[in-house]
Amino acid sequence: MAGVAKGTAKQTALAKKQEVLSQRLAALTMPEGGVWATEARKSALARLNGMGLPAPRDEYWRFTRPHGLNAPEAERAAIFHADEPPLFGAFDSLRIVFVDGVFSAEDSSDLTGEGVVIERLLDAARKDIHWVKDLYGVLEARGQTPVERPHAALNTAFATDGVVVRVTGKATKPIHLTYRHETETSDAYLHNVVKLEPGAEMTLLENGPAAARFNKVLEVEVGDGARFHHIRAQGRDHERQAFTAMFARLGTESLFKSFTLTANGKLTRNECVIEMTGDDASAHVAGAALGHGDFHHDDTVFITHDAERCESRQVFKKVLRKGAVGTFQGKILVKRGAQKTDGYQKSQSLLLDDTANFLVKPELEIYADDVACSHGSTSGAIDEDMLFYLRARGIDRDTAMDLLVLAFVAEAIEEIEDEGLAAEMTGRLEGWLMRRRGA
Repeated sequence: MAGVAKGTAKQTALAKKQEVLSQRLAALTMPEGGVWATEARKSALARLNGMGLPAPRDEYWRFTRPHGLNAPEAERAAIFHADEPPLFGAFDSLRIVFVDGVFSAEDSSDLTGEGVVIERLLDAARKDIHWVKDLYGVLEARGQTPVERPHAALNTAFATDGVVVRVTGKATKPIHLTYRHETETSDAYLHNVVKLEPGAEMTLLENGPAAARFNKVLEVEVGDGARFHHIRAQGRDHERQAFTAMFARLGTESLFKSFTLTANGKLTRNECVIEMTGDDASAHVAGAALGHGDFHHDDTVFITHDAERCESRQVFKKVLRKGAVGTFQGKILVKRGAQKTDGYQKSQSLLLDDTANFLVKPELEIYADDVACSHGSTSGAIDEDMLFYLRARGIDRDTAMDLLVLAFVAEAIEEIEDEGLAAEMTGRLEGWLMRRRGA
């Protein structure tokens, strides 16, 4: 009888999640496209209908309430007028601009570059045959197991724009995706796909608030010996809500490195799902987040080792105060046969007062016997001895606090290989800290 009751409760919960989904879908229209795009979108919608939208009691949503992402309409979000130079503006790059989720040709660069082919998703989806059909929605679908990711499937089914990028050599310039928010109730879906052929290399930069509510998926295939670098910044529009997901598959001796800097944001959920299928691959995922007030920031990372001698690193730092909430959920899964795996996961928070919260769920699941995997998570306050040391040398309290915060997040920023881009992230962080003094 207990089993019957449990099964009935599960069916009831699913029915409620599907009802929430039905309300959400009522405002959406599936884009028209060619054969492959239509099939991929219908397949994603079928996955989504089987899941419904997430509920607060779902295992991986217990720390982050999904209501704002599930609601039929986006909440109004005031538009922030930046008083700082454009991020990455000093770097020579191929710039691609989206305004409230729509490509802006007049603000974008000429999208031709040596070793790189770039198309709008809108154009690629109209063709019946296109290379991207082997990736669009494919990595997202693989990433639905063992944990369901309904908002990623929602994106695959209804994304109206984005870019598809194929890299055949070493890209001469970074590709820079800039997202702009100009309508207070905008609700944007973007889906980007990157394919690095064997031996290729590229850097992808992303920044901007994009919309009042933003749903973005990035799928990346890193071929044998290829190298993918990804750096993004999310800030300073505070009222925005965002769900982002990255799905990556790594080939033999390939490299995947991603760093995200976040400041402000009413609700941000960043998911990263990496599958290491080639021997001797390396994946580094890092992030730093600063928030106060009703800031809620969630990093959820799953890395699967399915080949020998692969290395993975997760390094996440959050600085929180005045009721801000930070969440980290990270998992390293080592499959049988993935011998000599080296997996490491670190999540730390610096709580600047007693009202901030850091919620953590680290996991290791290992089926191979010759591995070195570990995780560590800590929360702490400002070191008063260090603060006294700095103040004793004539440094005022605010500056001393900022120096300690910068030192705390430095380990995550050091995951960026390019020194110039790392300095850009540090400089932007310093500016945000300076403006926040006394807030």
